[in-house]
Amino acid sequence: MKNIKPFGPSIGKTKISKRFLNKLNEEFDKKSDLKKTDYSSELASQIKNEIKISNNFIKKYLLKELRKNIKIFLAKEKVKNIKEIRVLNLWVVRQFKGEYNPIHYHEGDLSGVGYLTLPKNMTKNILIKNKKIITNGTIDFINGQKAFLSNSIYNLVPKTGDLIIFPNYLMHTAYPFNINGERRSFSFNVKIIFRK
Repeated sequence: MKNIKPFGPSIGKTKISKRFLNKLNEEFDKKSDLKKTDYSSELASQIKNEIKISNNFIKKYLLKELRKNIKIFLAKEKVKNIKEIRVLNLWVVRQFKGEYNPIHYHEGDLSGVGYLTLPKNMTKNILIKNKKIITNGTIDFINGQKAFLSNSIYNLVPKTGDLIIFPNYLMHTAYPFNINGERRSFSFNVKIIFRK
């Protein structure tokens, strides 16, 4: 786990295990054709295929690894006296050419995004006035306003297997990409319960 501090709030970045990746991809593939599992209407995105993952599946296959990574992230921030890390929800996002997530924030205390699969060359560079701009399919985190010696946007170029953890209030957006292929990710929200 690497904690990044591009501005006030910290962002944690690590890798998820292949087992976690494979289990979640398998579950998504099983449920993606069922209309009753579509979660798109509950979310901020401009994406057609999002699936909520059941609490039973989370407990059985994902919870242990998520909690471990969240605890490491919080320990690096010197957060102590954690009694429980409660997953409020977890869903998989299947994004295709032109789809995107507008600027938004989440519920709970911490949120996260993990990358299950990415199209080849999704983040191919675009040159504008000889400056290298990378936005296709990337994620921006936004905090405060641009000022002298203070950035307000942190751009992260995802790789398959990346897990990003951040405070729920940190605004972010997932950019569209302009090539064919699937960008599959999962997102989650957790509540931190402290010992008294």
